[in-house]
Amino acid sequence: MTTATPSTTRTYDIICFGDEVPGLLAIVSAAREFRRRSKTGKNPKTLVMFKGNSPDGVGGHLVRGGLAYLDRTHVPDDIRKKLGLSMFGDPAFLYKEFLQRSGVTEIALDPGKADAALRKMLSEAGTDIISRIEIRSVLINDSKIAGILLDNGTTFLAKQFIDCTVNAELAQAAGANKLKGFGTFGLPGSELPVTLTFETQGLTMTRLKQVELDYLKRLTDPKDVQAQKFIQIAAGADSKLADWFKKDLLDDKGQLKTMHVGSDHIDVRCKALSIVYHAFRGKQFVLSKSGAIFDAANIAILPGGRLSWNALLCSVTGSQAEVIARSAAKPTPEIVAEMTFVDRFMKSLGATSVRPAKELYIRHAGNVTGVVEPLSGARMLEGGTFKDDAIGTFGYALDVRGGIDGLGLKAHAQGFPSISFHKSPLFNIGIRHALLKSVPNLAVVSPASGFDGYGCAAGRIVEFNVAVGQGVGIAAALAITTNRDLATISNLEVRQVLKAIGKEPIIYGRSYTLEATNLRDFETSMMA
Repeated sequence: MTTATPSTTRTYDIICFGDEVPGLLAIVSAAREFRRRSKTGKNPKTLVMFKGNSPDGVGGHLVRGGLAYLDRTHVPDDIRKKLGLSMFGDPAFLYKEFLQRSGVTEIALDPGKADAALRKMLSEAGTDIISRIEIRSVLINDSKIAGILLDNGTTFLAKQFIDCTVNAELAQAAGANKLKGFGTFGLPGSELPVTLTFETQGLTMTRLKQVELDYLKRLTDPKDVQAQKFIQIAAGADSKLADWFKKDLLDDKGQLKTMHVGSDHIDVRCKALSIVYHAFRGKQFVLSKSGAIFDAANIAILPGGRLSWNALLCSVTGSQAEVIARSAAKPTPEIVAEMTFVDRFMKSLGATSVRPAKELYIRHAGNVTGVVEPLSGARMLEGGTFKDDAIGTFGYALDVRGGIDGLGLKAHAQGFPSISFHKSPLFNIGIRHALLKSVPNLAVVSPASGFDGYGCAAGRIVEFNVAVGQGVGIAAALAITTNRDLATISNLEVRQVLKAIGKEPIIYGRSYTLEATNLRDFETSMMA
């Protein structure tokens, strides 16, 4: 005889599914605006639920995934000087607050400090947190989400919902359509690589710089037979790749392309260490052939002599990315096995310890369709949301690190000689690409939002999604206090709130007409 688990029901105003930083700060934003509008001054009832393990940290891939090197907005120097902007423009005020509370100087985010800062902000918002959850079903009422039934038998009801997972898992469970991989290009099997970040100790910046310099000198010396063999192994006997490696080791002036050390970060500018690693592995520096590559690293300098590395790119298909996301982003056995070689390699350079992150950094896992206003790469190059409605501005390259397998062949077959679009958009931000028409009380605030074509290349970056999340949070508060759905809230209404609370952003998006036209032609052809 078995005894059924007694069912319980808990009611909230807003539920966030997933604990990525944009979603958490959306909840904080919603609570603050609700409190401002409420005559009682009380917080709304909010809940964050996610699949990861809360004791390992709250904050998704920035915390449990250890992505300590933050991608920041890119603002051209002339625009910064003209408008008197800081190095990173005018980010969302909640993002600036989060970075300040986490002790970030410029780039490097200590996961432990980020966890503490986020917990504090959520505590101030009166938010409940539950982790290690699984959805049994989603309750739908008149096309809207009424509640979420978990495997443990508990039902959580709410008025508005935010999905900040990389694969839009709640949206899918609610019946929204989501394309796998780069389905917007007709390539659902192709996906950006995932990364297992890791921290080293014992490897000082001085030692690391010297190691790279020594290898650079050897690799650029045609008389160094062993070093030239390293290049051949990494190139897999591909002469064009070998030549590219050699050119990559020098800058435009013919000088060795040594790493750049900033105040709290290191940019590795060439593939010298990558070549040596792949020679050590006996594998070609080609993601599709080797399954994993050690790319030029982005390194965050953390307290206590720690260096956090974003370097190991691991190949996945669209379906595999979905499976990994649904499995709480846990590293696969193949990735764990590759990490053992990274461990040995880093220790050979001088590291005394190498500690991989708890979870994978999943860059992208498809996109939802049926949003109020899709956002494409071309639209970004046109300047994004109209200036008078915008809630912020963001700039970033259309960077698909690791590449999109099959896109080049498809493009060439349709007469496009190149799939690279080097102009970095500087575009105004709105929330309409995150709001679903099919599920009007749900927003998807993540790389899985309603991006078309190359839109997700810039749209996957946390700093951008926090600005969207901040706006969605305000929209959620507006929806609750005016008895509406998220999908009915406009960019302008959110902008008016920002103005009312003294947080009106500087708007400085730019339209690059020629580049936008070229990219629109490309995206339209690839999506057909």
